[in-house]
Parts: sequence; C-alpha cells; structure tokens
Amino acid sequence: MPEKLIIFPFGGNARESLITISAINKIGVEWEIVGFIDDDSSSWGKECCGVKVLGGKEVLKNVEEASILAIPGNPDNYLKRKDIIKRLDIDNSRFATIIHPSVSVSNDSSIGYNTIIMPNVIISCGVKIGKHCIILPNSVVAHDSIIGDYCCIGSNVTISGNVTIGTRCYIGSGTSIRDSIKIDGKTLVGIGSNVVSDITESVVVAGNPAKIVRKVL
Repeated sequence: MPEKLIIFPFGGNARESLITISAINKIGVEWEIVGFIDDDSSSWGKECCGVKVLGGKEVLKNVEEASILAIPGNPDNYLKRKDIIKRLDIDNSRFATIIHPSVSVSNDSSIGYNTIIMPNVIISCGVKIGKHCIILPNSVVAHDSIIGDYCCIGSNVTISGNVTIGTRCYIGSGTSIRDSIKIDGKTLVGIGSNVVSDITESVVVAGNPAKIVRKVL
C-alpha cells in the first residue's frame, strides 16, 4: 500500500516536488498524495497537476495517518523556515524524506528527515545533510561536506569537498563553493556567486568572489 502524503505549503518548492514524487511512483507506487495544505486561505481549493489545496494545518488532524513534506523556503523567508515548520505542531515521525530516483547518493552519506532532493543531484561519500533541507536539481555536494538543518540549496550549485554550511542558510542557484570553506548559519549566498573564503558571520554575500553585501538582521 502506498503511504499517504500531505505537502506544505502551496508554493514553488511544493509544486515542483510533484515531479520527484511522480518519478518515484513510476518505479513503484510509494506515495499517495492526499493534497496540499497552506496557511493562506486564498489558496484553498486551488490545484496543481490535479492535486488540490485542502485547507490549513487543521487538515493534518483529519488525516493523522498521512506523512508530511513541509518545504517552505525562498530568499525572503528562509530565516523563518524553522518557525513556519514548527507551527505545524506535528511529531517528527510524520515527516517524509523524498529523493528523486536520478539522485546519486553514496552509501555512507546521511540525509535527515523532511528533506527533499530533486533530480540529478550528486551526494558524494561522507556527506551529511541535515533535516528540513531542500536541494534543487543538478547540484553537487562533494565528499565529507556538511549541510546544516533548515538549509535551501538552489539548482546547479557546486559544493566542493569538506565544506561546512551552518543551519538556516540559503545558497542561491549557480553558486560554487571552494573546498574546505565554512559558512556561518543564517547566511544567504546570492545566485551565481563564487565562495572562496570562509563566511564567519551571518550575512548576505554575492559576487565573484563573493563579498559581504550586508549583515543578516
């Protein structure tokens, strides 16, 4: 029997997650998507690919057997992801982990719950990915790198070996990070940046090489 799944919220990441879930189900039906939920009542009743927005978080009490994929996150709200997910007020055992079949994952890597990894990502040996993370398509995480909880990794990102990314970071699409770099938590790296030195405070950086734009408030 496929496992029931509710997706939160009705945003871009959640709608794109349908691609990954569909690919999984084509190999063997693992997930039955019950629907989306969203705090914004104006989205209720809308749908994507035949999957409807059922209502707000109260839906979770009506479908207690369903797993949850909670993947809010964009450059504007990435710092609030932890609080947004916490407000769902559900047991951690209900969170799903979703990995596209095309993803290459080393046997000695680890991936936390409520993390989604989208198509054509490479997770190399010794990598540790935290819980509540999003990794968008075509990104590479090289050997022994660590990605903290509540991180968003954009598409076409290259994370070289032995990199450490702190919690609640947002790494913009097309970013390259040199080997052995350490990035402090709550940092936002702008799209297309090249990170070649440690980022030791919570800041917004951008450029080639990446330079501090402002501190994170």
